[in-house]
Amino acid sequence: MARKRLGETLVGMGIIDQATLDKALAMQKGSSRRLGQVLEDMDVLLEEDIARALAKQFGFRYAKGLARFRFSPDVLNLIDPETVLSKLIFPLKIDGKTLHLAMVNPLDIELQDDIAFKTGLNVAACVTSPEEIKAGLRTSYMVDVSGKEEKDRHWSVLIIDDQEIVLNAAEAALKKEGYTIYKAENGAEGLKTALQLRPHVILTDVLMPRMGGMEFFRVLRSNSNIADTPVIALSAKATPEAEYELLDMGFFDFVPKPINPIRLAARVKRAMRVVYSAAR
Repeated sequence: MARKRLGETLVGMGIIDQATLDKALAMQKGSSRRLGQVLEDMDVLLEEDIARALAKQFGFRYAKGLARFRFSPDVLNLIDPETVLSKLIFPLKIDGKTLHLAMVNPLDIELQDDIAFKTGLNVAACVTSPEEIKAGLRTSYMVDVSGKEEKDRHWSVLIIDDQEIVLNAAEAALKKEGYTIYKAENGAEGLKTALQLRPHVILTDVLMPRMGGMEFFRVLRSNSNIADTPVIALSAKATPEAEYELLDMGFFDFVPKPINPIRLAARVKRAMRVVYSAAR
């Protein structure tokens, strides 16, 4: 049976509908852009969606959660970070004489042959997204997306709160510790940011418009790509019962409002250390 085209695969997986595909194909006609690029420009498709579709279309395994794992230094040393970023590849593990390699474009046979020649290993490709590669660079190679070595600004925190004064206070406290800070004003915006930027720790207010902290937490836990991210709840309701409820839901920790900068920094540092074995 003939292999399905990318568009048909995306429709079959329920990522887009037929009407969206038809519109994208019409926009693509007469241009040199790939269908995936057109769909991304239409804001109906994420890089992750393309990776999943490629995996299904060509029968590749899909590598995800690169930021969540600790890879062997022997494996990482096979490919320098500049090559990882420029070629959008990531070495996963060595199995006998085979290197398992995550690639944004697993159909690039020439690149696979080049890596095989340089490492002296056979290459078994799987597919991943550019964001996964960049996340792996940050956590395993400790470099930013420009390929430069990072030090204190390696670890990132997403703060979600509808009050600007709280956002700014939390940002100021954590920037002093050297963290990269992302901010969102509600759970819906925070969820989008979490999916795109993959922060190491998330702080979220419990009561917010559009999407509150509890709903945000439930949705986040249902997405396998970010489900393991430690989430710390922020709440003005600082009763033992409220704290118990949040921790029982699965929140990593609880910080009462108004925020104490020292307490906040300590809780975030603890989350980094426990979840990522981060030596800070």
